[in-house]
Amino acid sequence: MQIFKNKNKLLKEISNIKDIAFVPTMGSIHKGHLSLIKRAKKESKNILVSIYINPKQFNLTSEFQKYPRNINKDISLLKKLRIKYLYLPNYNDIYSFRTKLPVYLSKFSKKLCGKFKRGHFRGVINVVNRFIEIINPKSIFLGFKDFQQLTLIKHHINKNNISTKVVACPTIREKSGIAVSSRNMKLNKKQTKIAQNVYKYLKDYKKKNTSLMIKLNQLDIINNIKLFGVEKIEYIEHLNLKTLKKPKNKYEKSNIFIAYYINNVRLIDNL
Repeated sequence: MQIFKNKNKLLKEISNIKDIAFVPTMGSIHKGHLSLIKRAKKESKNILVSIYINPKQFNLTSEFQKYPRNINKDISLLKKLRIKYLYLPNYNDIYSFRTKLPVYLSKFSKKLCGKFKRGHFRGVINVVNRFIEIINPKSIFLGFKDFQQLTLIKHHINKNNISTKVVACPTIREKSGIAVSSRNMKLNKKQTKIAQNVYKYLKDYKKKNTSLMIKLNQLDIINNIKLFGVEKIEYIEHLNLKTLKKPKNKYEKSNIFIAYYINNVRLIDNL
């Protein structure tokens, strides 16, 4: 595995490679990231993973500073997977140049997490746009857990006619059913059990109410979930995965989307 901390040195190495499979991360490598890398390996032997904690997508400086970091462990895990390239840029490496293409934010950026995290998705698309311009990957691999982020990146790429293909990968879950996330490390056993109960409740609700999913009983769900010990529910919505609107009939492919807090730890999921 070759490690690069400077984009110019990286470009000297990869500029003639046409099939780079790119997996962007903010570190704290977990099973979700590993699944993305394994999926990328099916498309190319030239896997490039980035680790960069992007300050522009955090609403508070304190959140940025508290984000979990363990670069030595991350490097060790990636070496075992035998990826070809690891890119570890600093702020100036990413933001010292003017991009050729503008950031495009579709209307979907104002829904779900976008209602509560102002500027977050602009920060995400900005940094992804810059990574794509530097690396020029054939494909970029993103997880379905962060569905809104995944969709907005797709919209940006399509709007700007970028040739990079977006590959959506399935949500990886713990044995408990909780979607794998670096934030899970902040939960103790009791809190993890609460998150597990939320997942099981929503899964059962969707299964039992297939014919009723057009009218999501938000108040009923919120009251029941709070009984588990959830402190705050930011949103819970039911959306068609294509139209990104409330489904009109039970035959549409749709998911329940939720963001909630346990002990000040914000968790998101869709199922």
